[in-house]
Amino acid sequence: MLIVLGSAMIAVFMYLILAKRLAPTLALVLVPLTFALVATGTGLSEPGEDGVVDSISSAFSDFAPTAVLLFFAIIFFGTMIDVGLFDPLIRFVLRTVGNDPVRLVVLTAVLAGVVSLDGDGSTTFIITVSALLPIYLRLGLSPVVLTVVANLANGVLNILPWGGPTIRAATVLNVSPSELFNPMVPGMVAGIATVLLLAWQLGRSERKRLLASGRTLSVVADEMVAVREPALIGGGAGTDGPATGSGGGPADGADAGGALDPNRPTLRPTLIWFNLGLTVALLVLLGMDVLPLSLVFVAAAAVALVVNFPKPEDQLRAVTSHASSIVGVVSMVFAAAVLVGVLSGTGMVTAMANGIVSAVPPSVGSWFAVITGVLSMPLTFFLTNDAFYFGILPILTEAAGHYGIDPVEMARASIIGQPVHMTSPLVPALLLLVSLAKVDLADHHRRVIWRAALCSLVMLGVALLLGVVPLG
Repeated sequence: MLIVLGSAMIAVFMYLILAKRLAPTLALVLVPLTFALVATGTGLSEPGEDGVVDSISSAFSDFAPTAVLLFFAIIFFGTMIDVGLFDPLIRFVLRTVGNDPVRLVVLTAVLAGVVSLDGDGSTTFIITVSALLPIYLRLGLSPVVLTVVANLANGVLNILPWGGPTIRAATVLNVSPSELFNPMVPGMVAGIATVLLLAWQLGRSERKRLLASGRTLSVVADEMVAVREPALIGGGAGTDGPATGSGGGPADGADAGGALDPNRPTLRPTLIWFNLGLTVALLVLLGMDVLPLSLVFVAAAAVALVVNFPKPEDQLRAVTSHASSIVGVVSMVFAAAVLVGVLSGTGMVTAMANGIVSAVPPSVGSWFAVITGVLSMPLTFFLTNDAFYFGILPILTEAAGHYGIDPVEMARASIIGQPVHMTSPLVPALLLLVSLAKVDLADHHRRVIWRAALCSLVMLGVALLLGVVPLG
């Protein structure tokens, strides 16, 4: 019964989001709570101690540091955008892509992939959106294309050995990270090539739409050269975000909510080297992992605000100018904690894992690694990585052992679904991405999920061809 309830909850949740029947934050709260009431009312789970209530409370505690991190990350990088730190990078991008939207979208994949090498999705999305969103908005390209391509590139590279999934799989199954990851490199390369191909296809589609509107990148480049001060992305003081047209980009004649405005009062060209040094120091500390990430962002945001806006009223205005992004992403983080708590507290996760194992007939038991690779896509989408790798993977691996499948082979199969996992609303970095780009989650999901699944299937196919994941 718990399996049926869990499956129904996930189906209702996804329908409400994709059909835009309910805001994602509300769907993450109301749907799980409704099914939790059914589970507790029928006696299938306990509402109190070690049950749904305690699990949700525990999830709130677990998600709180992430919410703090994202809260102050938005303030810090929003401030850096407002003061013009990323404008030289924007001009470099314009020179690199020339007048071809296809190059811009492919460059988005390259930039997101390069930054993803540090293993942190939030940093990847912040830098990619900061550098490229002004160009997308000013041209009228759909910001959804930006979020989709960045999401795909980061998802494929999320299997790097210093990333979370690979370490989790190696730890829980007691295998060497290098033995797990090294044979997966060809599959990862094939996944990256797939992302570039998808980016090229999306770029061609956007180029057709741009040509129909009469705008080209060369027009934007001329406009940027004509101004004496760096340009700004929308979202600074005194703006309410971009005006959008029916195509997902800015309305005709709009200035993308302040993008490319040379007279923004928040510009601080004389402080560009200080801001660059502060940002580099922040990224170094993030990579060293010597302090809690949330504390690093809290301190960096405070320093950035004090130096760039000495007056208290300007500091307050700088913070509140990003209020919509902050509320959107932080509320979804805590709402996601409700879904995680219900899945765990009702026992749905365990029931579904055991159901999967029991549903596999002995005649196809030797295909357990392939089955795990396929299941890793939906399971890591609807569950956190911790829930999947520490809760479900050991059960699957134990069952696979009866058919002669080694734990390291199961570990390799388990990380194949990471491109799909990174599109999950339970991933804080994804929430940050759509919030910064001001993209509707449903619009993003419609275009990214099937493409992410394609990347995972390509990685699985290469792994099967090379024998690093056993086929039968």
